[in-house]
Order: sequence, then C-alpha cells, then structure tokens
Amino acid sequence: MYPKPKSRIFTLALALAASATTGTAALAQCGNNANGFEQWKAGFAQQAQASGVGQRGLQALAQTRYASSTIAADRNQKSFRYSLDKFMQVRGANTIIAQGRKRKAQNPGFYNWIEQNYGVPAGVIIAIHGMETGFGGFMGDSSVVSAIVTLTYDCRRSDFFRPHAIGALKLVDRGSITINTRGAKHGELGHTQFLPGNALTYGVDGNGDGRVDFYNQADALVSTANFLRRKGWQPGAGYQQGQPNFRVIKQWNAATVYQQAIAIMGAKIDG
Repeated sequence: MYPKPKSRIFTLALALAASATTGTAALAQCGNNANGFEQWKAGFAQQAQASGVGQRGLQALAQTRYASSTIAADRNQKSFRYSLDKFMQVRGANTIIAQGRKRKAQNPGFYNWIEQNYGVPAGVIIAIHGMETGFGGFMGDSSVVSAIVTLTYDCRRSDFFRPHAIGALKLVDRGSITINTRGAKHGELGHTQFLPGNALTYGVDGNGDGRVDFYNQADALVSTANFLRRKGWQPGAGYQQGQPNFRVIKQWNAATVYQQAIAIMGAKIDG
C-alpha cells in the first residue's frame, strides 16, 4: 500500500531537509524491484532540485509509483528482434503507407511547410507518426512521470533515462504535463512518442497557440521535424540505408529494423 500523495510529499520534504542538514548528497542505490523505490526517490529529488526542477515537479516526483508494467515491457521488447519483413508485418506497414498517402494528400500545405522549414520530407514524418501511435489512435495508458522515474531507478539503464526523468519533472513545472498524463510504457508521450527530455529540448509550437502540446498533432509533428533537423538532417539528401540522412533516423530509434522500416515506408508515402 502506497502512502497518500500528501504523505509522500511530506516524507520527501523531510528527506531533503535532513540531507541539507547533514550535507549528504549521495543518491540511494538503484534497484530491480519496488523495494527501495521510495527511499531512492528522496535521493533523486536532491539531484532533480539541483538540476532546476521546481516545486510542482518535486511534488509530481513524490506522487510517482513504481511502474511494474513498465519494467515488464522493458524486459520483453520482442518486436525489435524480428526480421525486417516480420517487423513490418507486425507493425502494419502496408496500412501505415496507405493511410499515410491519404493524410499527405489531405493536408499537403502543412507537410510542404514542414519540409520547407526543416528539410524533412512528409513521408518520414508521417511514417513515424503512423508507426508510433497509429496516427494518434493510441498514445499510451501509462503514467509518463511514473514510468520514466521507474526506469531511472531501475539498474538496467539508469544513466540513459535520468535526463528524461529530469525533463519530465521540468515539463510538469511548465504545465505541459501532469502526474496524470498518459503515454507509452517507457514514458514516451504524445503523437510521435517523444521521450520527455527530448520533448523539453526539441518541442515546437506548431499551431501557433503559444504553448507546446505533444498531444496536439501539429505541435508533435513539427517538433519531430525539428528533432531530426537539429540531429543533422540534410535537406534534399536521401534517407535510405547508406544515404546521409539514414543515420539521423537512428537518432530517433536505436533499433536497426525500426530505422529500415521508417525509411522504406517514408519513401513509399512520398512516392
């Protein structure tokens, strides 16, 4: 049984005060199960605060729960071990291509604007959108903050997820997300499933309403193009395997089979 949120916030505040009094800033050990998670959070709060996370972010951290389903998903990513043909079949590549062509034809001005401003062709953006969430059909049912904090606590890839946990807490500070915001099992959020640290760094207001909302399609797609461009996308250069921009797709997802699928689908959508 987890304590109520206010109790966890109070406990976290006491831990911060105690550590400040003793001058101890060492983080608690990572763990491979829920044991020690609450103690670890008290230590992580010190690092978050030192990294610029404010009160709202720290309150969200205090309210996080150990995400067992996230750890189960992290241990069982079978699809990235498939052959390319099997991966594309499982991920519904033919449907993504067919729907992607329709989406491009329905809103050519928007996708042309993205390519003119960021150099990234429509096919790549649309393929990522389709692959990640079925064009926004399902953006996840896990708590973004709890998932990413749990992955930071977990010993397997703590260093990788730590900046994204800090990013998530800063997004809470900004009002972009809350402790209740839902996303994928690994804490990815919005239409194209940005990891929170990347959302913080590369987010763009795509619809001009004065805020960045990754659950708004325009914001998410323009932000995706911004990410790729800032990671080195060369306007006008190819993006198939062996071509200059293929390496930039690798920055989006580290799985080779995913990169290959995006390149193939993107070309067919653009074709």
